[in-house]
Amino acid sequence: MTAKVGSKIEQRRGIGRRALQVTGLGLGTAPLGGLYRDLSDEDAHATIAAAWDVGVRYFDTAPHYGNTKAEHRLGDALRRYPRSEYVLSTKVGRRFVPRTTPRDPNDGWQNPLPFEAIYDYTHDGILRSFEDSQQRLGIVDIDILLVHDIGRITHGDNNPHYWRQLTEGGGFRALDDLRSSGAVKAVGLGVNESAVILDAMAEFDIDCALLAGRYTLLEQTTLDDLLPACEKRGVSILLGGAFNSGILARGVGGDLKFNYGEAPPEVIERVARLEAVCRVHGVPLAAAALQFPYAHPAVASVLTGARSADELRENAASFELPIPADLWSALRDKGLLDSRAPAPED
Repeated sequence: MTAKVGSKIEQRRGIGRRALQVTGLGLGTAPLGGLYRDLSDEDAHATIAAAWDVGVRYFDTAPHYGNTKAEHRLGDALRRYPRSEYVLSTKVGRRFVPRTTPRDPNDGWQNPLPFEAIYDYTHDGILRSFEDSQQRLGIVDIDILLVHDIGRITHGDNNPHYWRQLTEGGGFRALDDLRSSGAVKAVGLGVNESAVILDAMAEFDIDCALLAGRYTLLEQTTLDDLLPACEKRGVSILLGGAFNSGILARGVGGDLKFNYGEAPPEVIERVARLEAVCRVHGVPLAAAALQFPYAHPAVASVLTGARSADELRENAASFELPIPADLWSALRDKGLLDSRAPAPED
């Protein structure tokens, strides 16, 4: 598909209170770094070109993806487009150095580059990571800078140590310096858990947070605390993981991954119920999954991952597909959707 005038993909919403807007659909590049399955440079570039053709103008990456591979690939592809026409985000918190230790073959990356991460959320670590990303991307103007994977899911009992690097070691100050100087336009977090976003909001004036999952057809507990707090503070959510790592893309007949792991039986059962309601209303599960989170006013963009041009175009079509309003009512009636959750027709 190609971009349509007034398409949902091309709708723009602001990031916090900054003079920056992102498209309704964004491209997340973890798959382009080889998450779970490798792909060629040609397929990666074709995916980015397809995203551009359908109207995507927000692109997110991270040094972590493929141990810097995704940044290299995204920068190489984006440099052919006018810089003023797209928004780019990347992440800090890991510095990458030549690998000297054996790689964990179960780390999720297929054929990553030969580098390994050093966690560093200090003032100097963040500045160095930012400069490294500029060089890998070949793009100086990075719009949004996100602190990556701070929180207990990643660091466990070591998280207080890394949190102190942000709060006492100057990490947040580095973000403020970069934003104040105009080196970036907005700052925030890129995480897989909601509690740490609330913690960050209590410490520092973030503009946005890229949240993987946690507000999807399967998970809406962030309606209890995070999303109301974001609305009150003017913090934008960039919603990644709308498919919860895969299970909502194809349903129970497809990839049974849930939040980066194997889906437990209770999740599979709930997805089967979601699929059944969607089937009655003639709506693909993937379309409902992609469109649902965008109805919340705190969500500025929904990011989709793709590893081929065809997959990207399929996701774009799902984001644009008209969905009857009675689907959302039926999901609420079946107890599959929180009654507080805004639906696309509301």
